[in-house]
Amino acid sequence: MPPPNDSAIIAVIEDDPIMGESITQRLVLEGYRCNWWRAGRDALAGLRETGAPAAIICDIRLPDMNGEELFRQVPPAIAATPIVFMTAFGDIEQAVRLVRAGADDYLTKPFAIDALLQKLSSLIPKQAAGTGLGGVLGASEAMQRLEGVLRRISDIDSSVLLTGESGAGKEVAARFLHDISKRVDAPFIAVNCAAIPADLMDSELFGHEKGSFTSANTQHLGFAERAGNGTLFLDEVAELAVGLQAKLLRLVQERRFLRVGGERQLAFAARLVCATNADLHGRVEQGSFRKDLYYRLNVIELRLPPLRERAGDILPLLRKFLSEFAEQFSRLVKGITPRAEHAVLVHGWPGNVRELRNRAERAVALAESAWLDAEDLFPETPLQRREPKFVVTLADARADAERRQIVSALAYAGGQLGIAAKRLRISRTTLWEKMRRLGISAHVAESERSV
Repeated sequence: MPPPNDSAIIAVIEDDPIMGESITQRLVLEGYRCNWWRAGRDALAGLRETGAPAAIICDIRLPDMNGEELFRQVPPAIAATPIVFMTAFGDIEQAVRLVRAGADDYLTKPFAIDALLQKLSSLIPKQAAGTGLGGVLGASEAMQRLEGVLRRISDIDSSVLLTGESGAGKEVAARFLHDISKRVDAPFIAVNCAAIPADLMDSELFGHEKGSFTSANTQHLGFAERAGNGTLFLDEVAELAVGLQAKLLRLVQERRFLRVGGERQLAFAARLVCATNADLHGRVEQGSFRKDLYYRLNVIELRLPPLRERAGDILPLLRKFLSEFAEQFSRLVKGITPRAEHAVLVHGWPGNVRELRNRAERAVALAESAWLDAEDLFPETPLQRREPKFVVTLADARADAERRQIVSALAYAGGQLGIAAKRLRISRTTLWEKMRRLGISAHVAESERSV
C-alpha cells in the first residue's frame, strides 16, 4: 500500500527490538520515514526536538512509563498528531480508555502489518496527500510545529497575530487555520490593509449606508459583515491609520460595529486573524500603533520563519509548484536537474515562498525540456558565476556528498535500486532509507542520465 505522502514521518515508540525493527523496516519499504524510540522519555524528548510527525505508533507498555502517562505528556505542538497504540490482549481496557481520552485507535498484538498500514492511510491528513511535504504546511520541524499549534487552536475564538517576512506564507497559514476549524463552511475574507487607500478603508472594512456620503448611492456591506461566522484576515494590519485602529479596537473588544452613516450596532461574529511583516512592538513604542489594540490582536502570536531558515521545505515546495504549473500550463515538466537542485539550495530566497512560486511559474511557462536546469530558475545569474551565499555545516556537506553519490549510482543503474545498492556497497533497505531521508526519488536519477 503506497504511503499518502512522499515524505511522511512516522514516530515509532516500541521497546521490543524485534517488533520495532520489523515495523520500521516495513514502513521504510512502504515509502515512509521513521523515527524509532525505545523508551517513553526518549520519545517525548525526541518529539519536542523533531516536531510533529505524520502519525505516532506507540506500545502501551514501555520500560519507563505506560501509554496513558505518555499520552498525557505529549507536547502541545504534537497534540493533534494521530496516535495508534499497540497493546497485548490484557491491556485492551487501558487502550479503550486512551481512545476515549482522544487517541485515534489501537491494535491488539499480534497484528498483521497490513492492518497497521491501513490505519495509517486513513489517519494521516488527506490535505497532505501528494504534496511531497511532511505536513500540510511544510516538511521542516519549524513548520510542522506551527501546524501543530494551529491545529490545537483551530476551534477556539481567540485572536491570532501572524508575524514574519513578506512572502513567508502568512495568508497560507491563516487559510489553513480557517479550513481546519469549525468555521470552514463560512467565508474566509482576506483584506490587504496596505492596498486600500486610507480614505476608503473605513467604508470597505465596516460598510456604509445609502446616502452616508456623496457617492454612496446604495448600501454597502463591509468586510466585517461579509465575513459572517467565518474568518476575517487582516494582512499588513500595521498599516492601518490611527483612526481606524480605534474602530478596530472597538470591533475586537465589543464584537460590534457601525456601518459608516449607520445608527444600528451590528454584531461581529467572525474570528479575527491579523498578519504583519512589521515590528509591531516597535511601532507601539514609536506611537504609530495603539498599545491597547496590539495587546488585543496578539492574544496568540505565531511567527512564520523565512524560507532560508527552513531549508527542508525548499525542494518539496518547488516540486509541488512545478507539478501545479505543469498541469495548469499543459507543459511536460518532470522536475529539475541536480545542478538546478544545488542552485536552489544555495540561493538565499529573499522573497521567501512567494519568490519560489514565481520562479517556478516562470520556469514552467518558458520550459523547453522536461527537466529544468539552474538557468531556467535563475535566468538573471549565469550558472558559472553563482556562488554559495553561506558556508554550510559539515553535516550538510556530508549529506550533499552522500546525495550526489547516490544519484550517480542510480543513474549508472538505470534507476534499479538493487544494482545501485551493490555499487554503493550498502543494503537495498539502507539505500531506500537514505533516498527518503535525502529527498531523492527515481526522477532525480532519470534527470541525471539526461544531463
